[in-house]
Amino acid sequence: MNSSMMLRRFFCFNAASTPAASSASTSKKKPLVFLGSPQVSATVLDALFNAAAAPNSSFEVAAIVTQPSSRRDRGRKVMPSPVAEYALDRGFPSDLIFTPERARDETFLSSMRTLQPELCITAAYGNILPNKFLNIPPLGTVNIHPSLLPLYRGAAPVQRALQDGVKETGVSLAFTVRALDAGPVIACERLKVDDEIKAPELLALLFSQGSKLLIRELPSIFNGSAKEKAEPQDDSKATLAPKITPEESWLPFDQEASVLHNKVCAFAGWPGTRAKVIVIDDKNSSCNILELKIVTTRVCSDGNIHRNEADDIVFMEGALVFPCGGCTELEVLEVQLPGKKVVSAAAFWNGLRGQKLKTMTMETSHMTA
Repeated sequence: MNSSMMLRRFFCFNAASTPAASSASTSKKKPLVFLGSPQVSATVLDALFNAAAAPNSSFEVAAIVTQPSSRRDRGRKVMPSPVAEYALDRGFPSDLIFTPERARDETFLSSMRTLQPELCITAAYGNILPNKFLNIPPLGTVNIHPSLLPLYRGAAPVQRALQDGVKETGVSLAFTVRALDAGPVIACERLKVDDEIKAPELLALLFSQGSKLLIRELPSIFNGSAKEKAEPQDDSKATLAPKITPEESWLPFDQEASVLHNKVCAFAGWPGTRAKVIVIDDKNSSCNILELKIVTTRVCSDGNIHRNEADDIVFMEGALVFPCGGCTELEVLEVQLPGKKVVSAAAFWNGLRGQKLKTMTMETSHMTA
């Protein structure tokens, strides 16, 4: 589709989105391009759609950029990204939803230049933006990053913060520069971290907070005052949040229970946390190794757990109690066997029918992986 047709579709969508506005006033609204992919990004897009539809709005969503369709969910069907799916449900023109494999693709960059966006907003887009893209919007590109920058720059800020057991985190609104999450910070919001919160829940909470922060700061971004007040980051205080790998999902029970609990919370959703346990059947004199996904945990406050041997896993008050490093104990409340549904610790224990459980050392676990 040629550029003029794309722009006609754009203004047609604007008019449909804001019925109270005249065509003349609609055409004067500043075009904004949104870039995002997962479900949390749809929260930000929803806030932008709603703000753009307000009678006094000075901007419109001109286009959406998201990851290409991929196989997801249990059926493994090829589906559009959650952002694309949400935008289509809202009636956004499919021709103005761009799904480049790479943001440096010249065809994609040409389309962006044709749209002439005043501003670009990113929220968990998932692709590196080249300088050729960053140079297009005169007001720049602003990113919602779920950490208190310069802390936790990178792909997994929420997961790494939870893994570290932080008591406070937040969300930052920052201009995008070529260096990773290193641009000047426009504003941030702080948030206390509950000991039991898991990464997907915290991520959703931070992006919800971030979308409100964005809408609040948009006027200053559009009038240019945000660039003047934005504070450069102190690179000497920067910490990194590298992408999580499936190999990290194993739980080493020679570490303290608090470290393992933090990891379970951090890796919830994907890739999850795994453990191998030894199942002993005294009746048949058999011994098997069982892989478990550890879903929900808490640190045991009772330091007087009775067990016959140091590596015994016992069941107490609805929890599987694992012995951990430093004479600490981890209560496992929910588990999942491969290919099965998540079950409570009580249901899993009852299914053992009297068989015993023991922990495995990391060395043995890796040998049998």
